[in-house]
Amino acid sequence: MTVNDVHRLISSWAPPDIAWEKDNVGLQIGNMNAGVKGILVSLDVTPEIVAEAARRKANLLISHHPLLFRPPKSITPQDEVGRCIRALIERDINLYAAHTNLDFTRGGTSFAIAEALALQSVEFLHTTYHVQKKIVTFVPEQHVDAVRDAMAMAGAGIIGNYDHCSFGTAGRGSFRGNEKTSPAIGVKGRLEHAAEIRLEMIVNQWDVPKVLAALREAHPYEEVAYDLYPLDNISTEFGMGIVGTLKRPMRVRAFLEFVKKRLKAGALRRTESKATMIRTVAACGGSGAELTDVAIARGADAFITADVKYHDFHHAHGNILLIDAGHYETERPVVDAVVRRLKHEFHAQGITLPVAATQITTNPVSFF
Repeated sequence: MTVNDVHRLISSWAPPDIAWEKDNVGLQIGNMNAGVKGILVSLDVTPEIVAEAARRKANLLISHHPLLFRPPKSITPQDEVGRCIRALIERDINLYAAHTNLDFTRGGTSFAIAEALALQSVEFLHTTYHVQKKIVTFVPEQHVDAVRDAMAMAGAGIIGNYDHCSFGTAGRGSFRGNEKTSPAIGVKGRLEHAAEIRLEMIVNQWDVPKVLAALREAHPYEEVAYDLYPLDNISTEFGMGIVGTLKRPMRVRAFLEFVKKRLKAGALRRTESKATMIRTVAACGGSGAELTDVAIARGADAFITADVKYHDFHHAHGNILLIDAGHYETERPVVDAVVRRLKHEFHAQGITLPVAATQITTNPVSFF
């Protein structure tokens, strides 16, 4: 197992292409080809976290918040970023960041909040991603299953909880190869006709190169004809925030105590609630106050997020129970979600590799 293998696992769950355009995700320090001996997952990178990784003999540190978010002007022991970079290099620890790509994927940061609150019927709060394309190719009938399977294994044909999704239409293709060709059907220099299936499959834009390579490998023709179309479909697999329902409605005070306990928050800032009972709950890990109107439109009784400004509270007042539970508190649950995901993937592949969540609290905020 190399760093690149772990990168592939994370990318298949939280593709870097869905990250915020100004974010910096992926390998930050180290070598993609380095072998992985152990993994430590954290929310932040601090000298204490680096020391913990070294103690655990973990040479891959996966952090939610990128250490290198803005280009550093210098790398010296006088600031924490410089000390962390030096310590990581000296101890030969690779650093990998999964940030907003983890925020915007199914099972990511906001879904981890939903799990902490045991919400049911959880879905994205806001979906805006237009990341799908359609590949259409033309295949001799007897080769359709093999081509479809190859494209599906490369990532095509996934719709919600279904895979291998495709549609085929029977037709008749024609072609004539010149003297340099070696046609799979017929002979060169003669116009040929063949019964073909027009095979259509949806694919995420970042999987297009892999799917085209698989198509060319599985297709019997020397020259493979295909069309690639952009789609206006909104992806159901990527979005911002979540909305779900509590197992049982709670009175406002009981709900606030529940949130505080489950997110291990020292305090909650909040508006007064419009509803006397809380049933439908929206959440967005980290800074998500801009989704307040979406939460109201989706019928949420409460919206949990962080970094809420004074005027955001004014805007929500009388419309929804807006709760600021803290940036650290609303994102910390995803650390455990990453650990569980990696352990599950390694177990499925028969790989034995230590994976642990940091035991160090890196929240710089305290309450007086």
